[in-house]
Amino acid sequence: MKLTKMSHACVRLEKDGRTLVLDPGAFSEQDATLGAEAILVTHEHLDHFDEKRLRTVLEADPAVEVWTLKSVAEKLSAAFPGRVHTVGHGDTFTAAGFDVQVHGELHAVIHPDIPRLTNVGYLVDGGRVFHPGDALTVPDRPVETLMLPVMAPWSKISEVIDYVREVKPQRAYDIHDALLTDLARPIYDNQIGALGGAEHLRLAPGESTAL
Repeated sequence: MKLTKMSHACVRLEKDGRTLVLDPGAFSEQDATLGAEAILVTHEHLDHFDEKRLRTVLEADPAVEVWTLKSVAEKLSAAFPGRVHTVGHGDTFTAAGFDVQVHGELHAVIHPDIPRLTNVGYLVDGGRVFHPGDALTVPDRPVETLMLPVMAPWSKISEVIDYVREVKPQRAYDIHDALLTDLARPIYDNQIGALGGAEHLRLAPGESTAL
């Protein structure tokens, strides 16, 4: 499996000539979904779900399908019948040749005064990759590669470190990092690497690795 980190929370997975893309939001590259057969969206925030761009992708390629939760599916399904699939916690499906399990239900707490949105995470190919979206969801099975939301308005570094400790992945790659400045990156790298208990890695946007 080839993993390519796009900007912010977007990830491309490729296997056997097929491509799956997760969370191609407004902070991600315009070509983030190029060649994708399937797109997974964790929740409706614009840095994970760019409705206009996703509509353009679906209109351009009638073979592309989307899996997402109800709040996102409702915005797309009428225009693209049969191609937008609503999923929730506990569901399983196959997309672009990848086996996917859905974990989680709610977005992390941003502030008690802000209502919590729904949010799902996607466990791919039996735990080879887990993308939690905007939550610190712990799957009920081992995770090889955790896509780690390293910096967000709803988190602090101690929570990020404890999340790595709880999931216990073999490795953790940073995502959700568009707001993290170059000045702060060494601090996050050092603390998560030293305290998380797993190999902590970072890919530049567009950079790939083999899993």
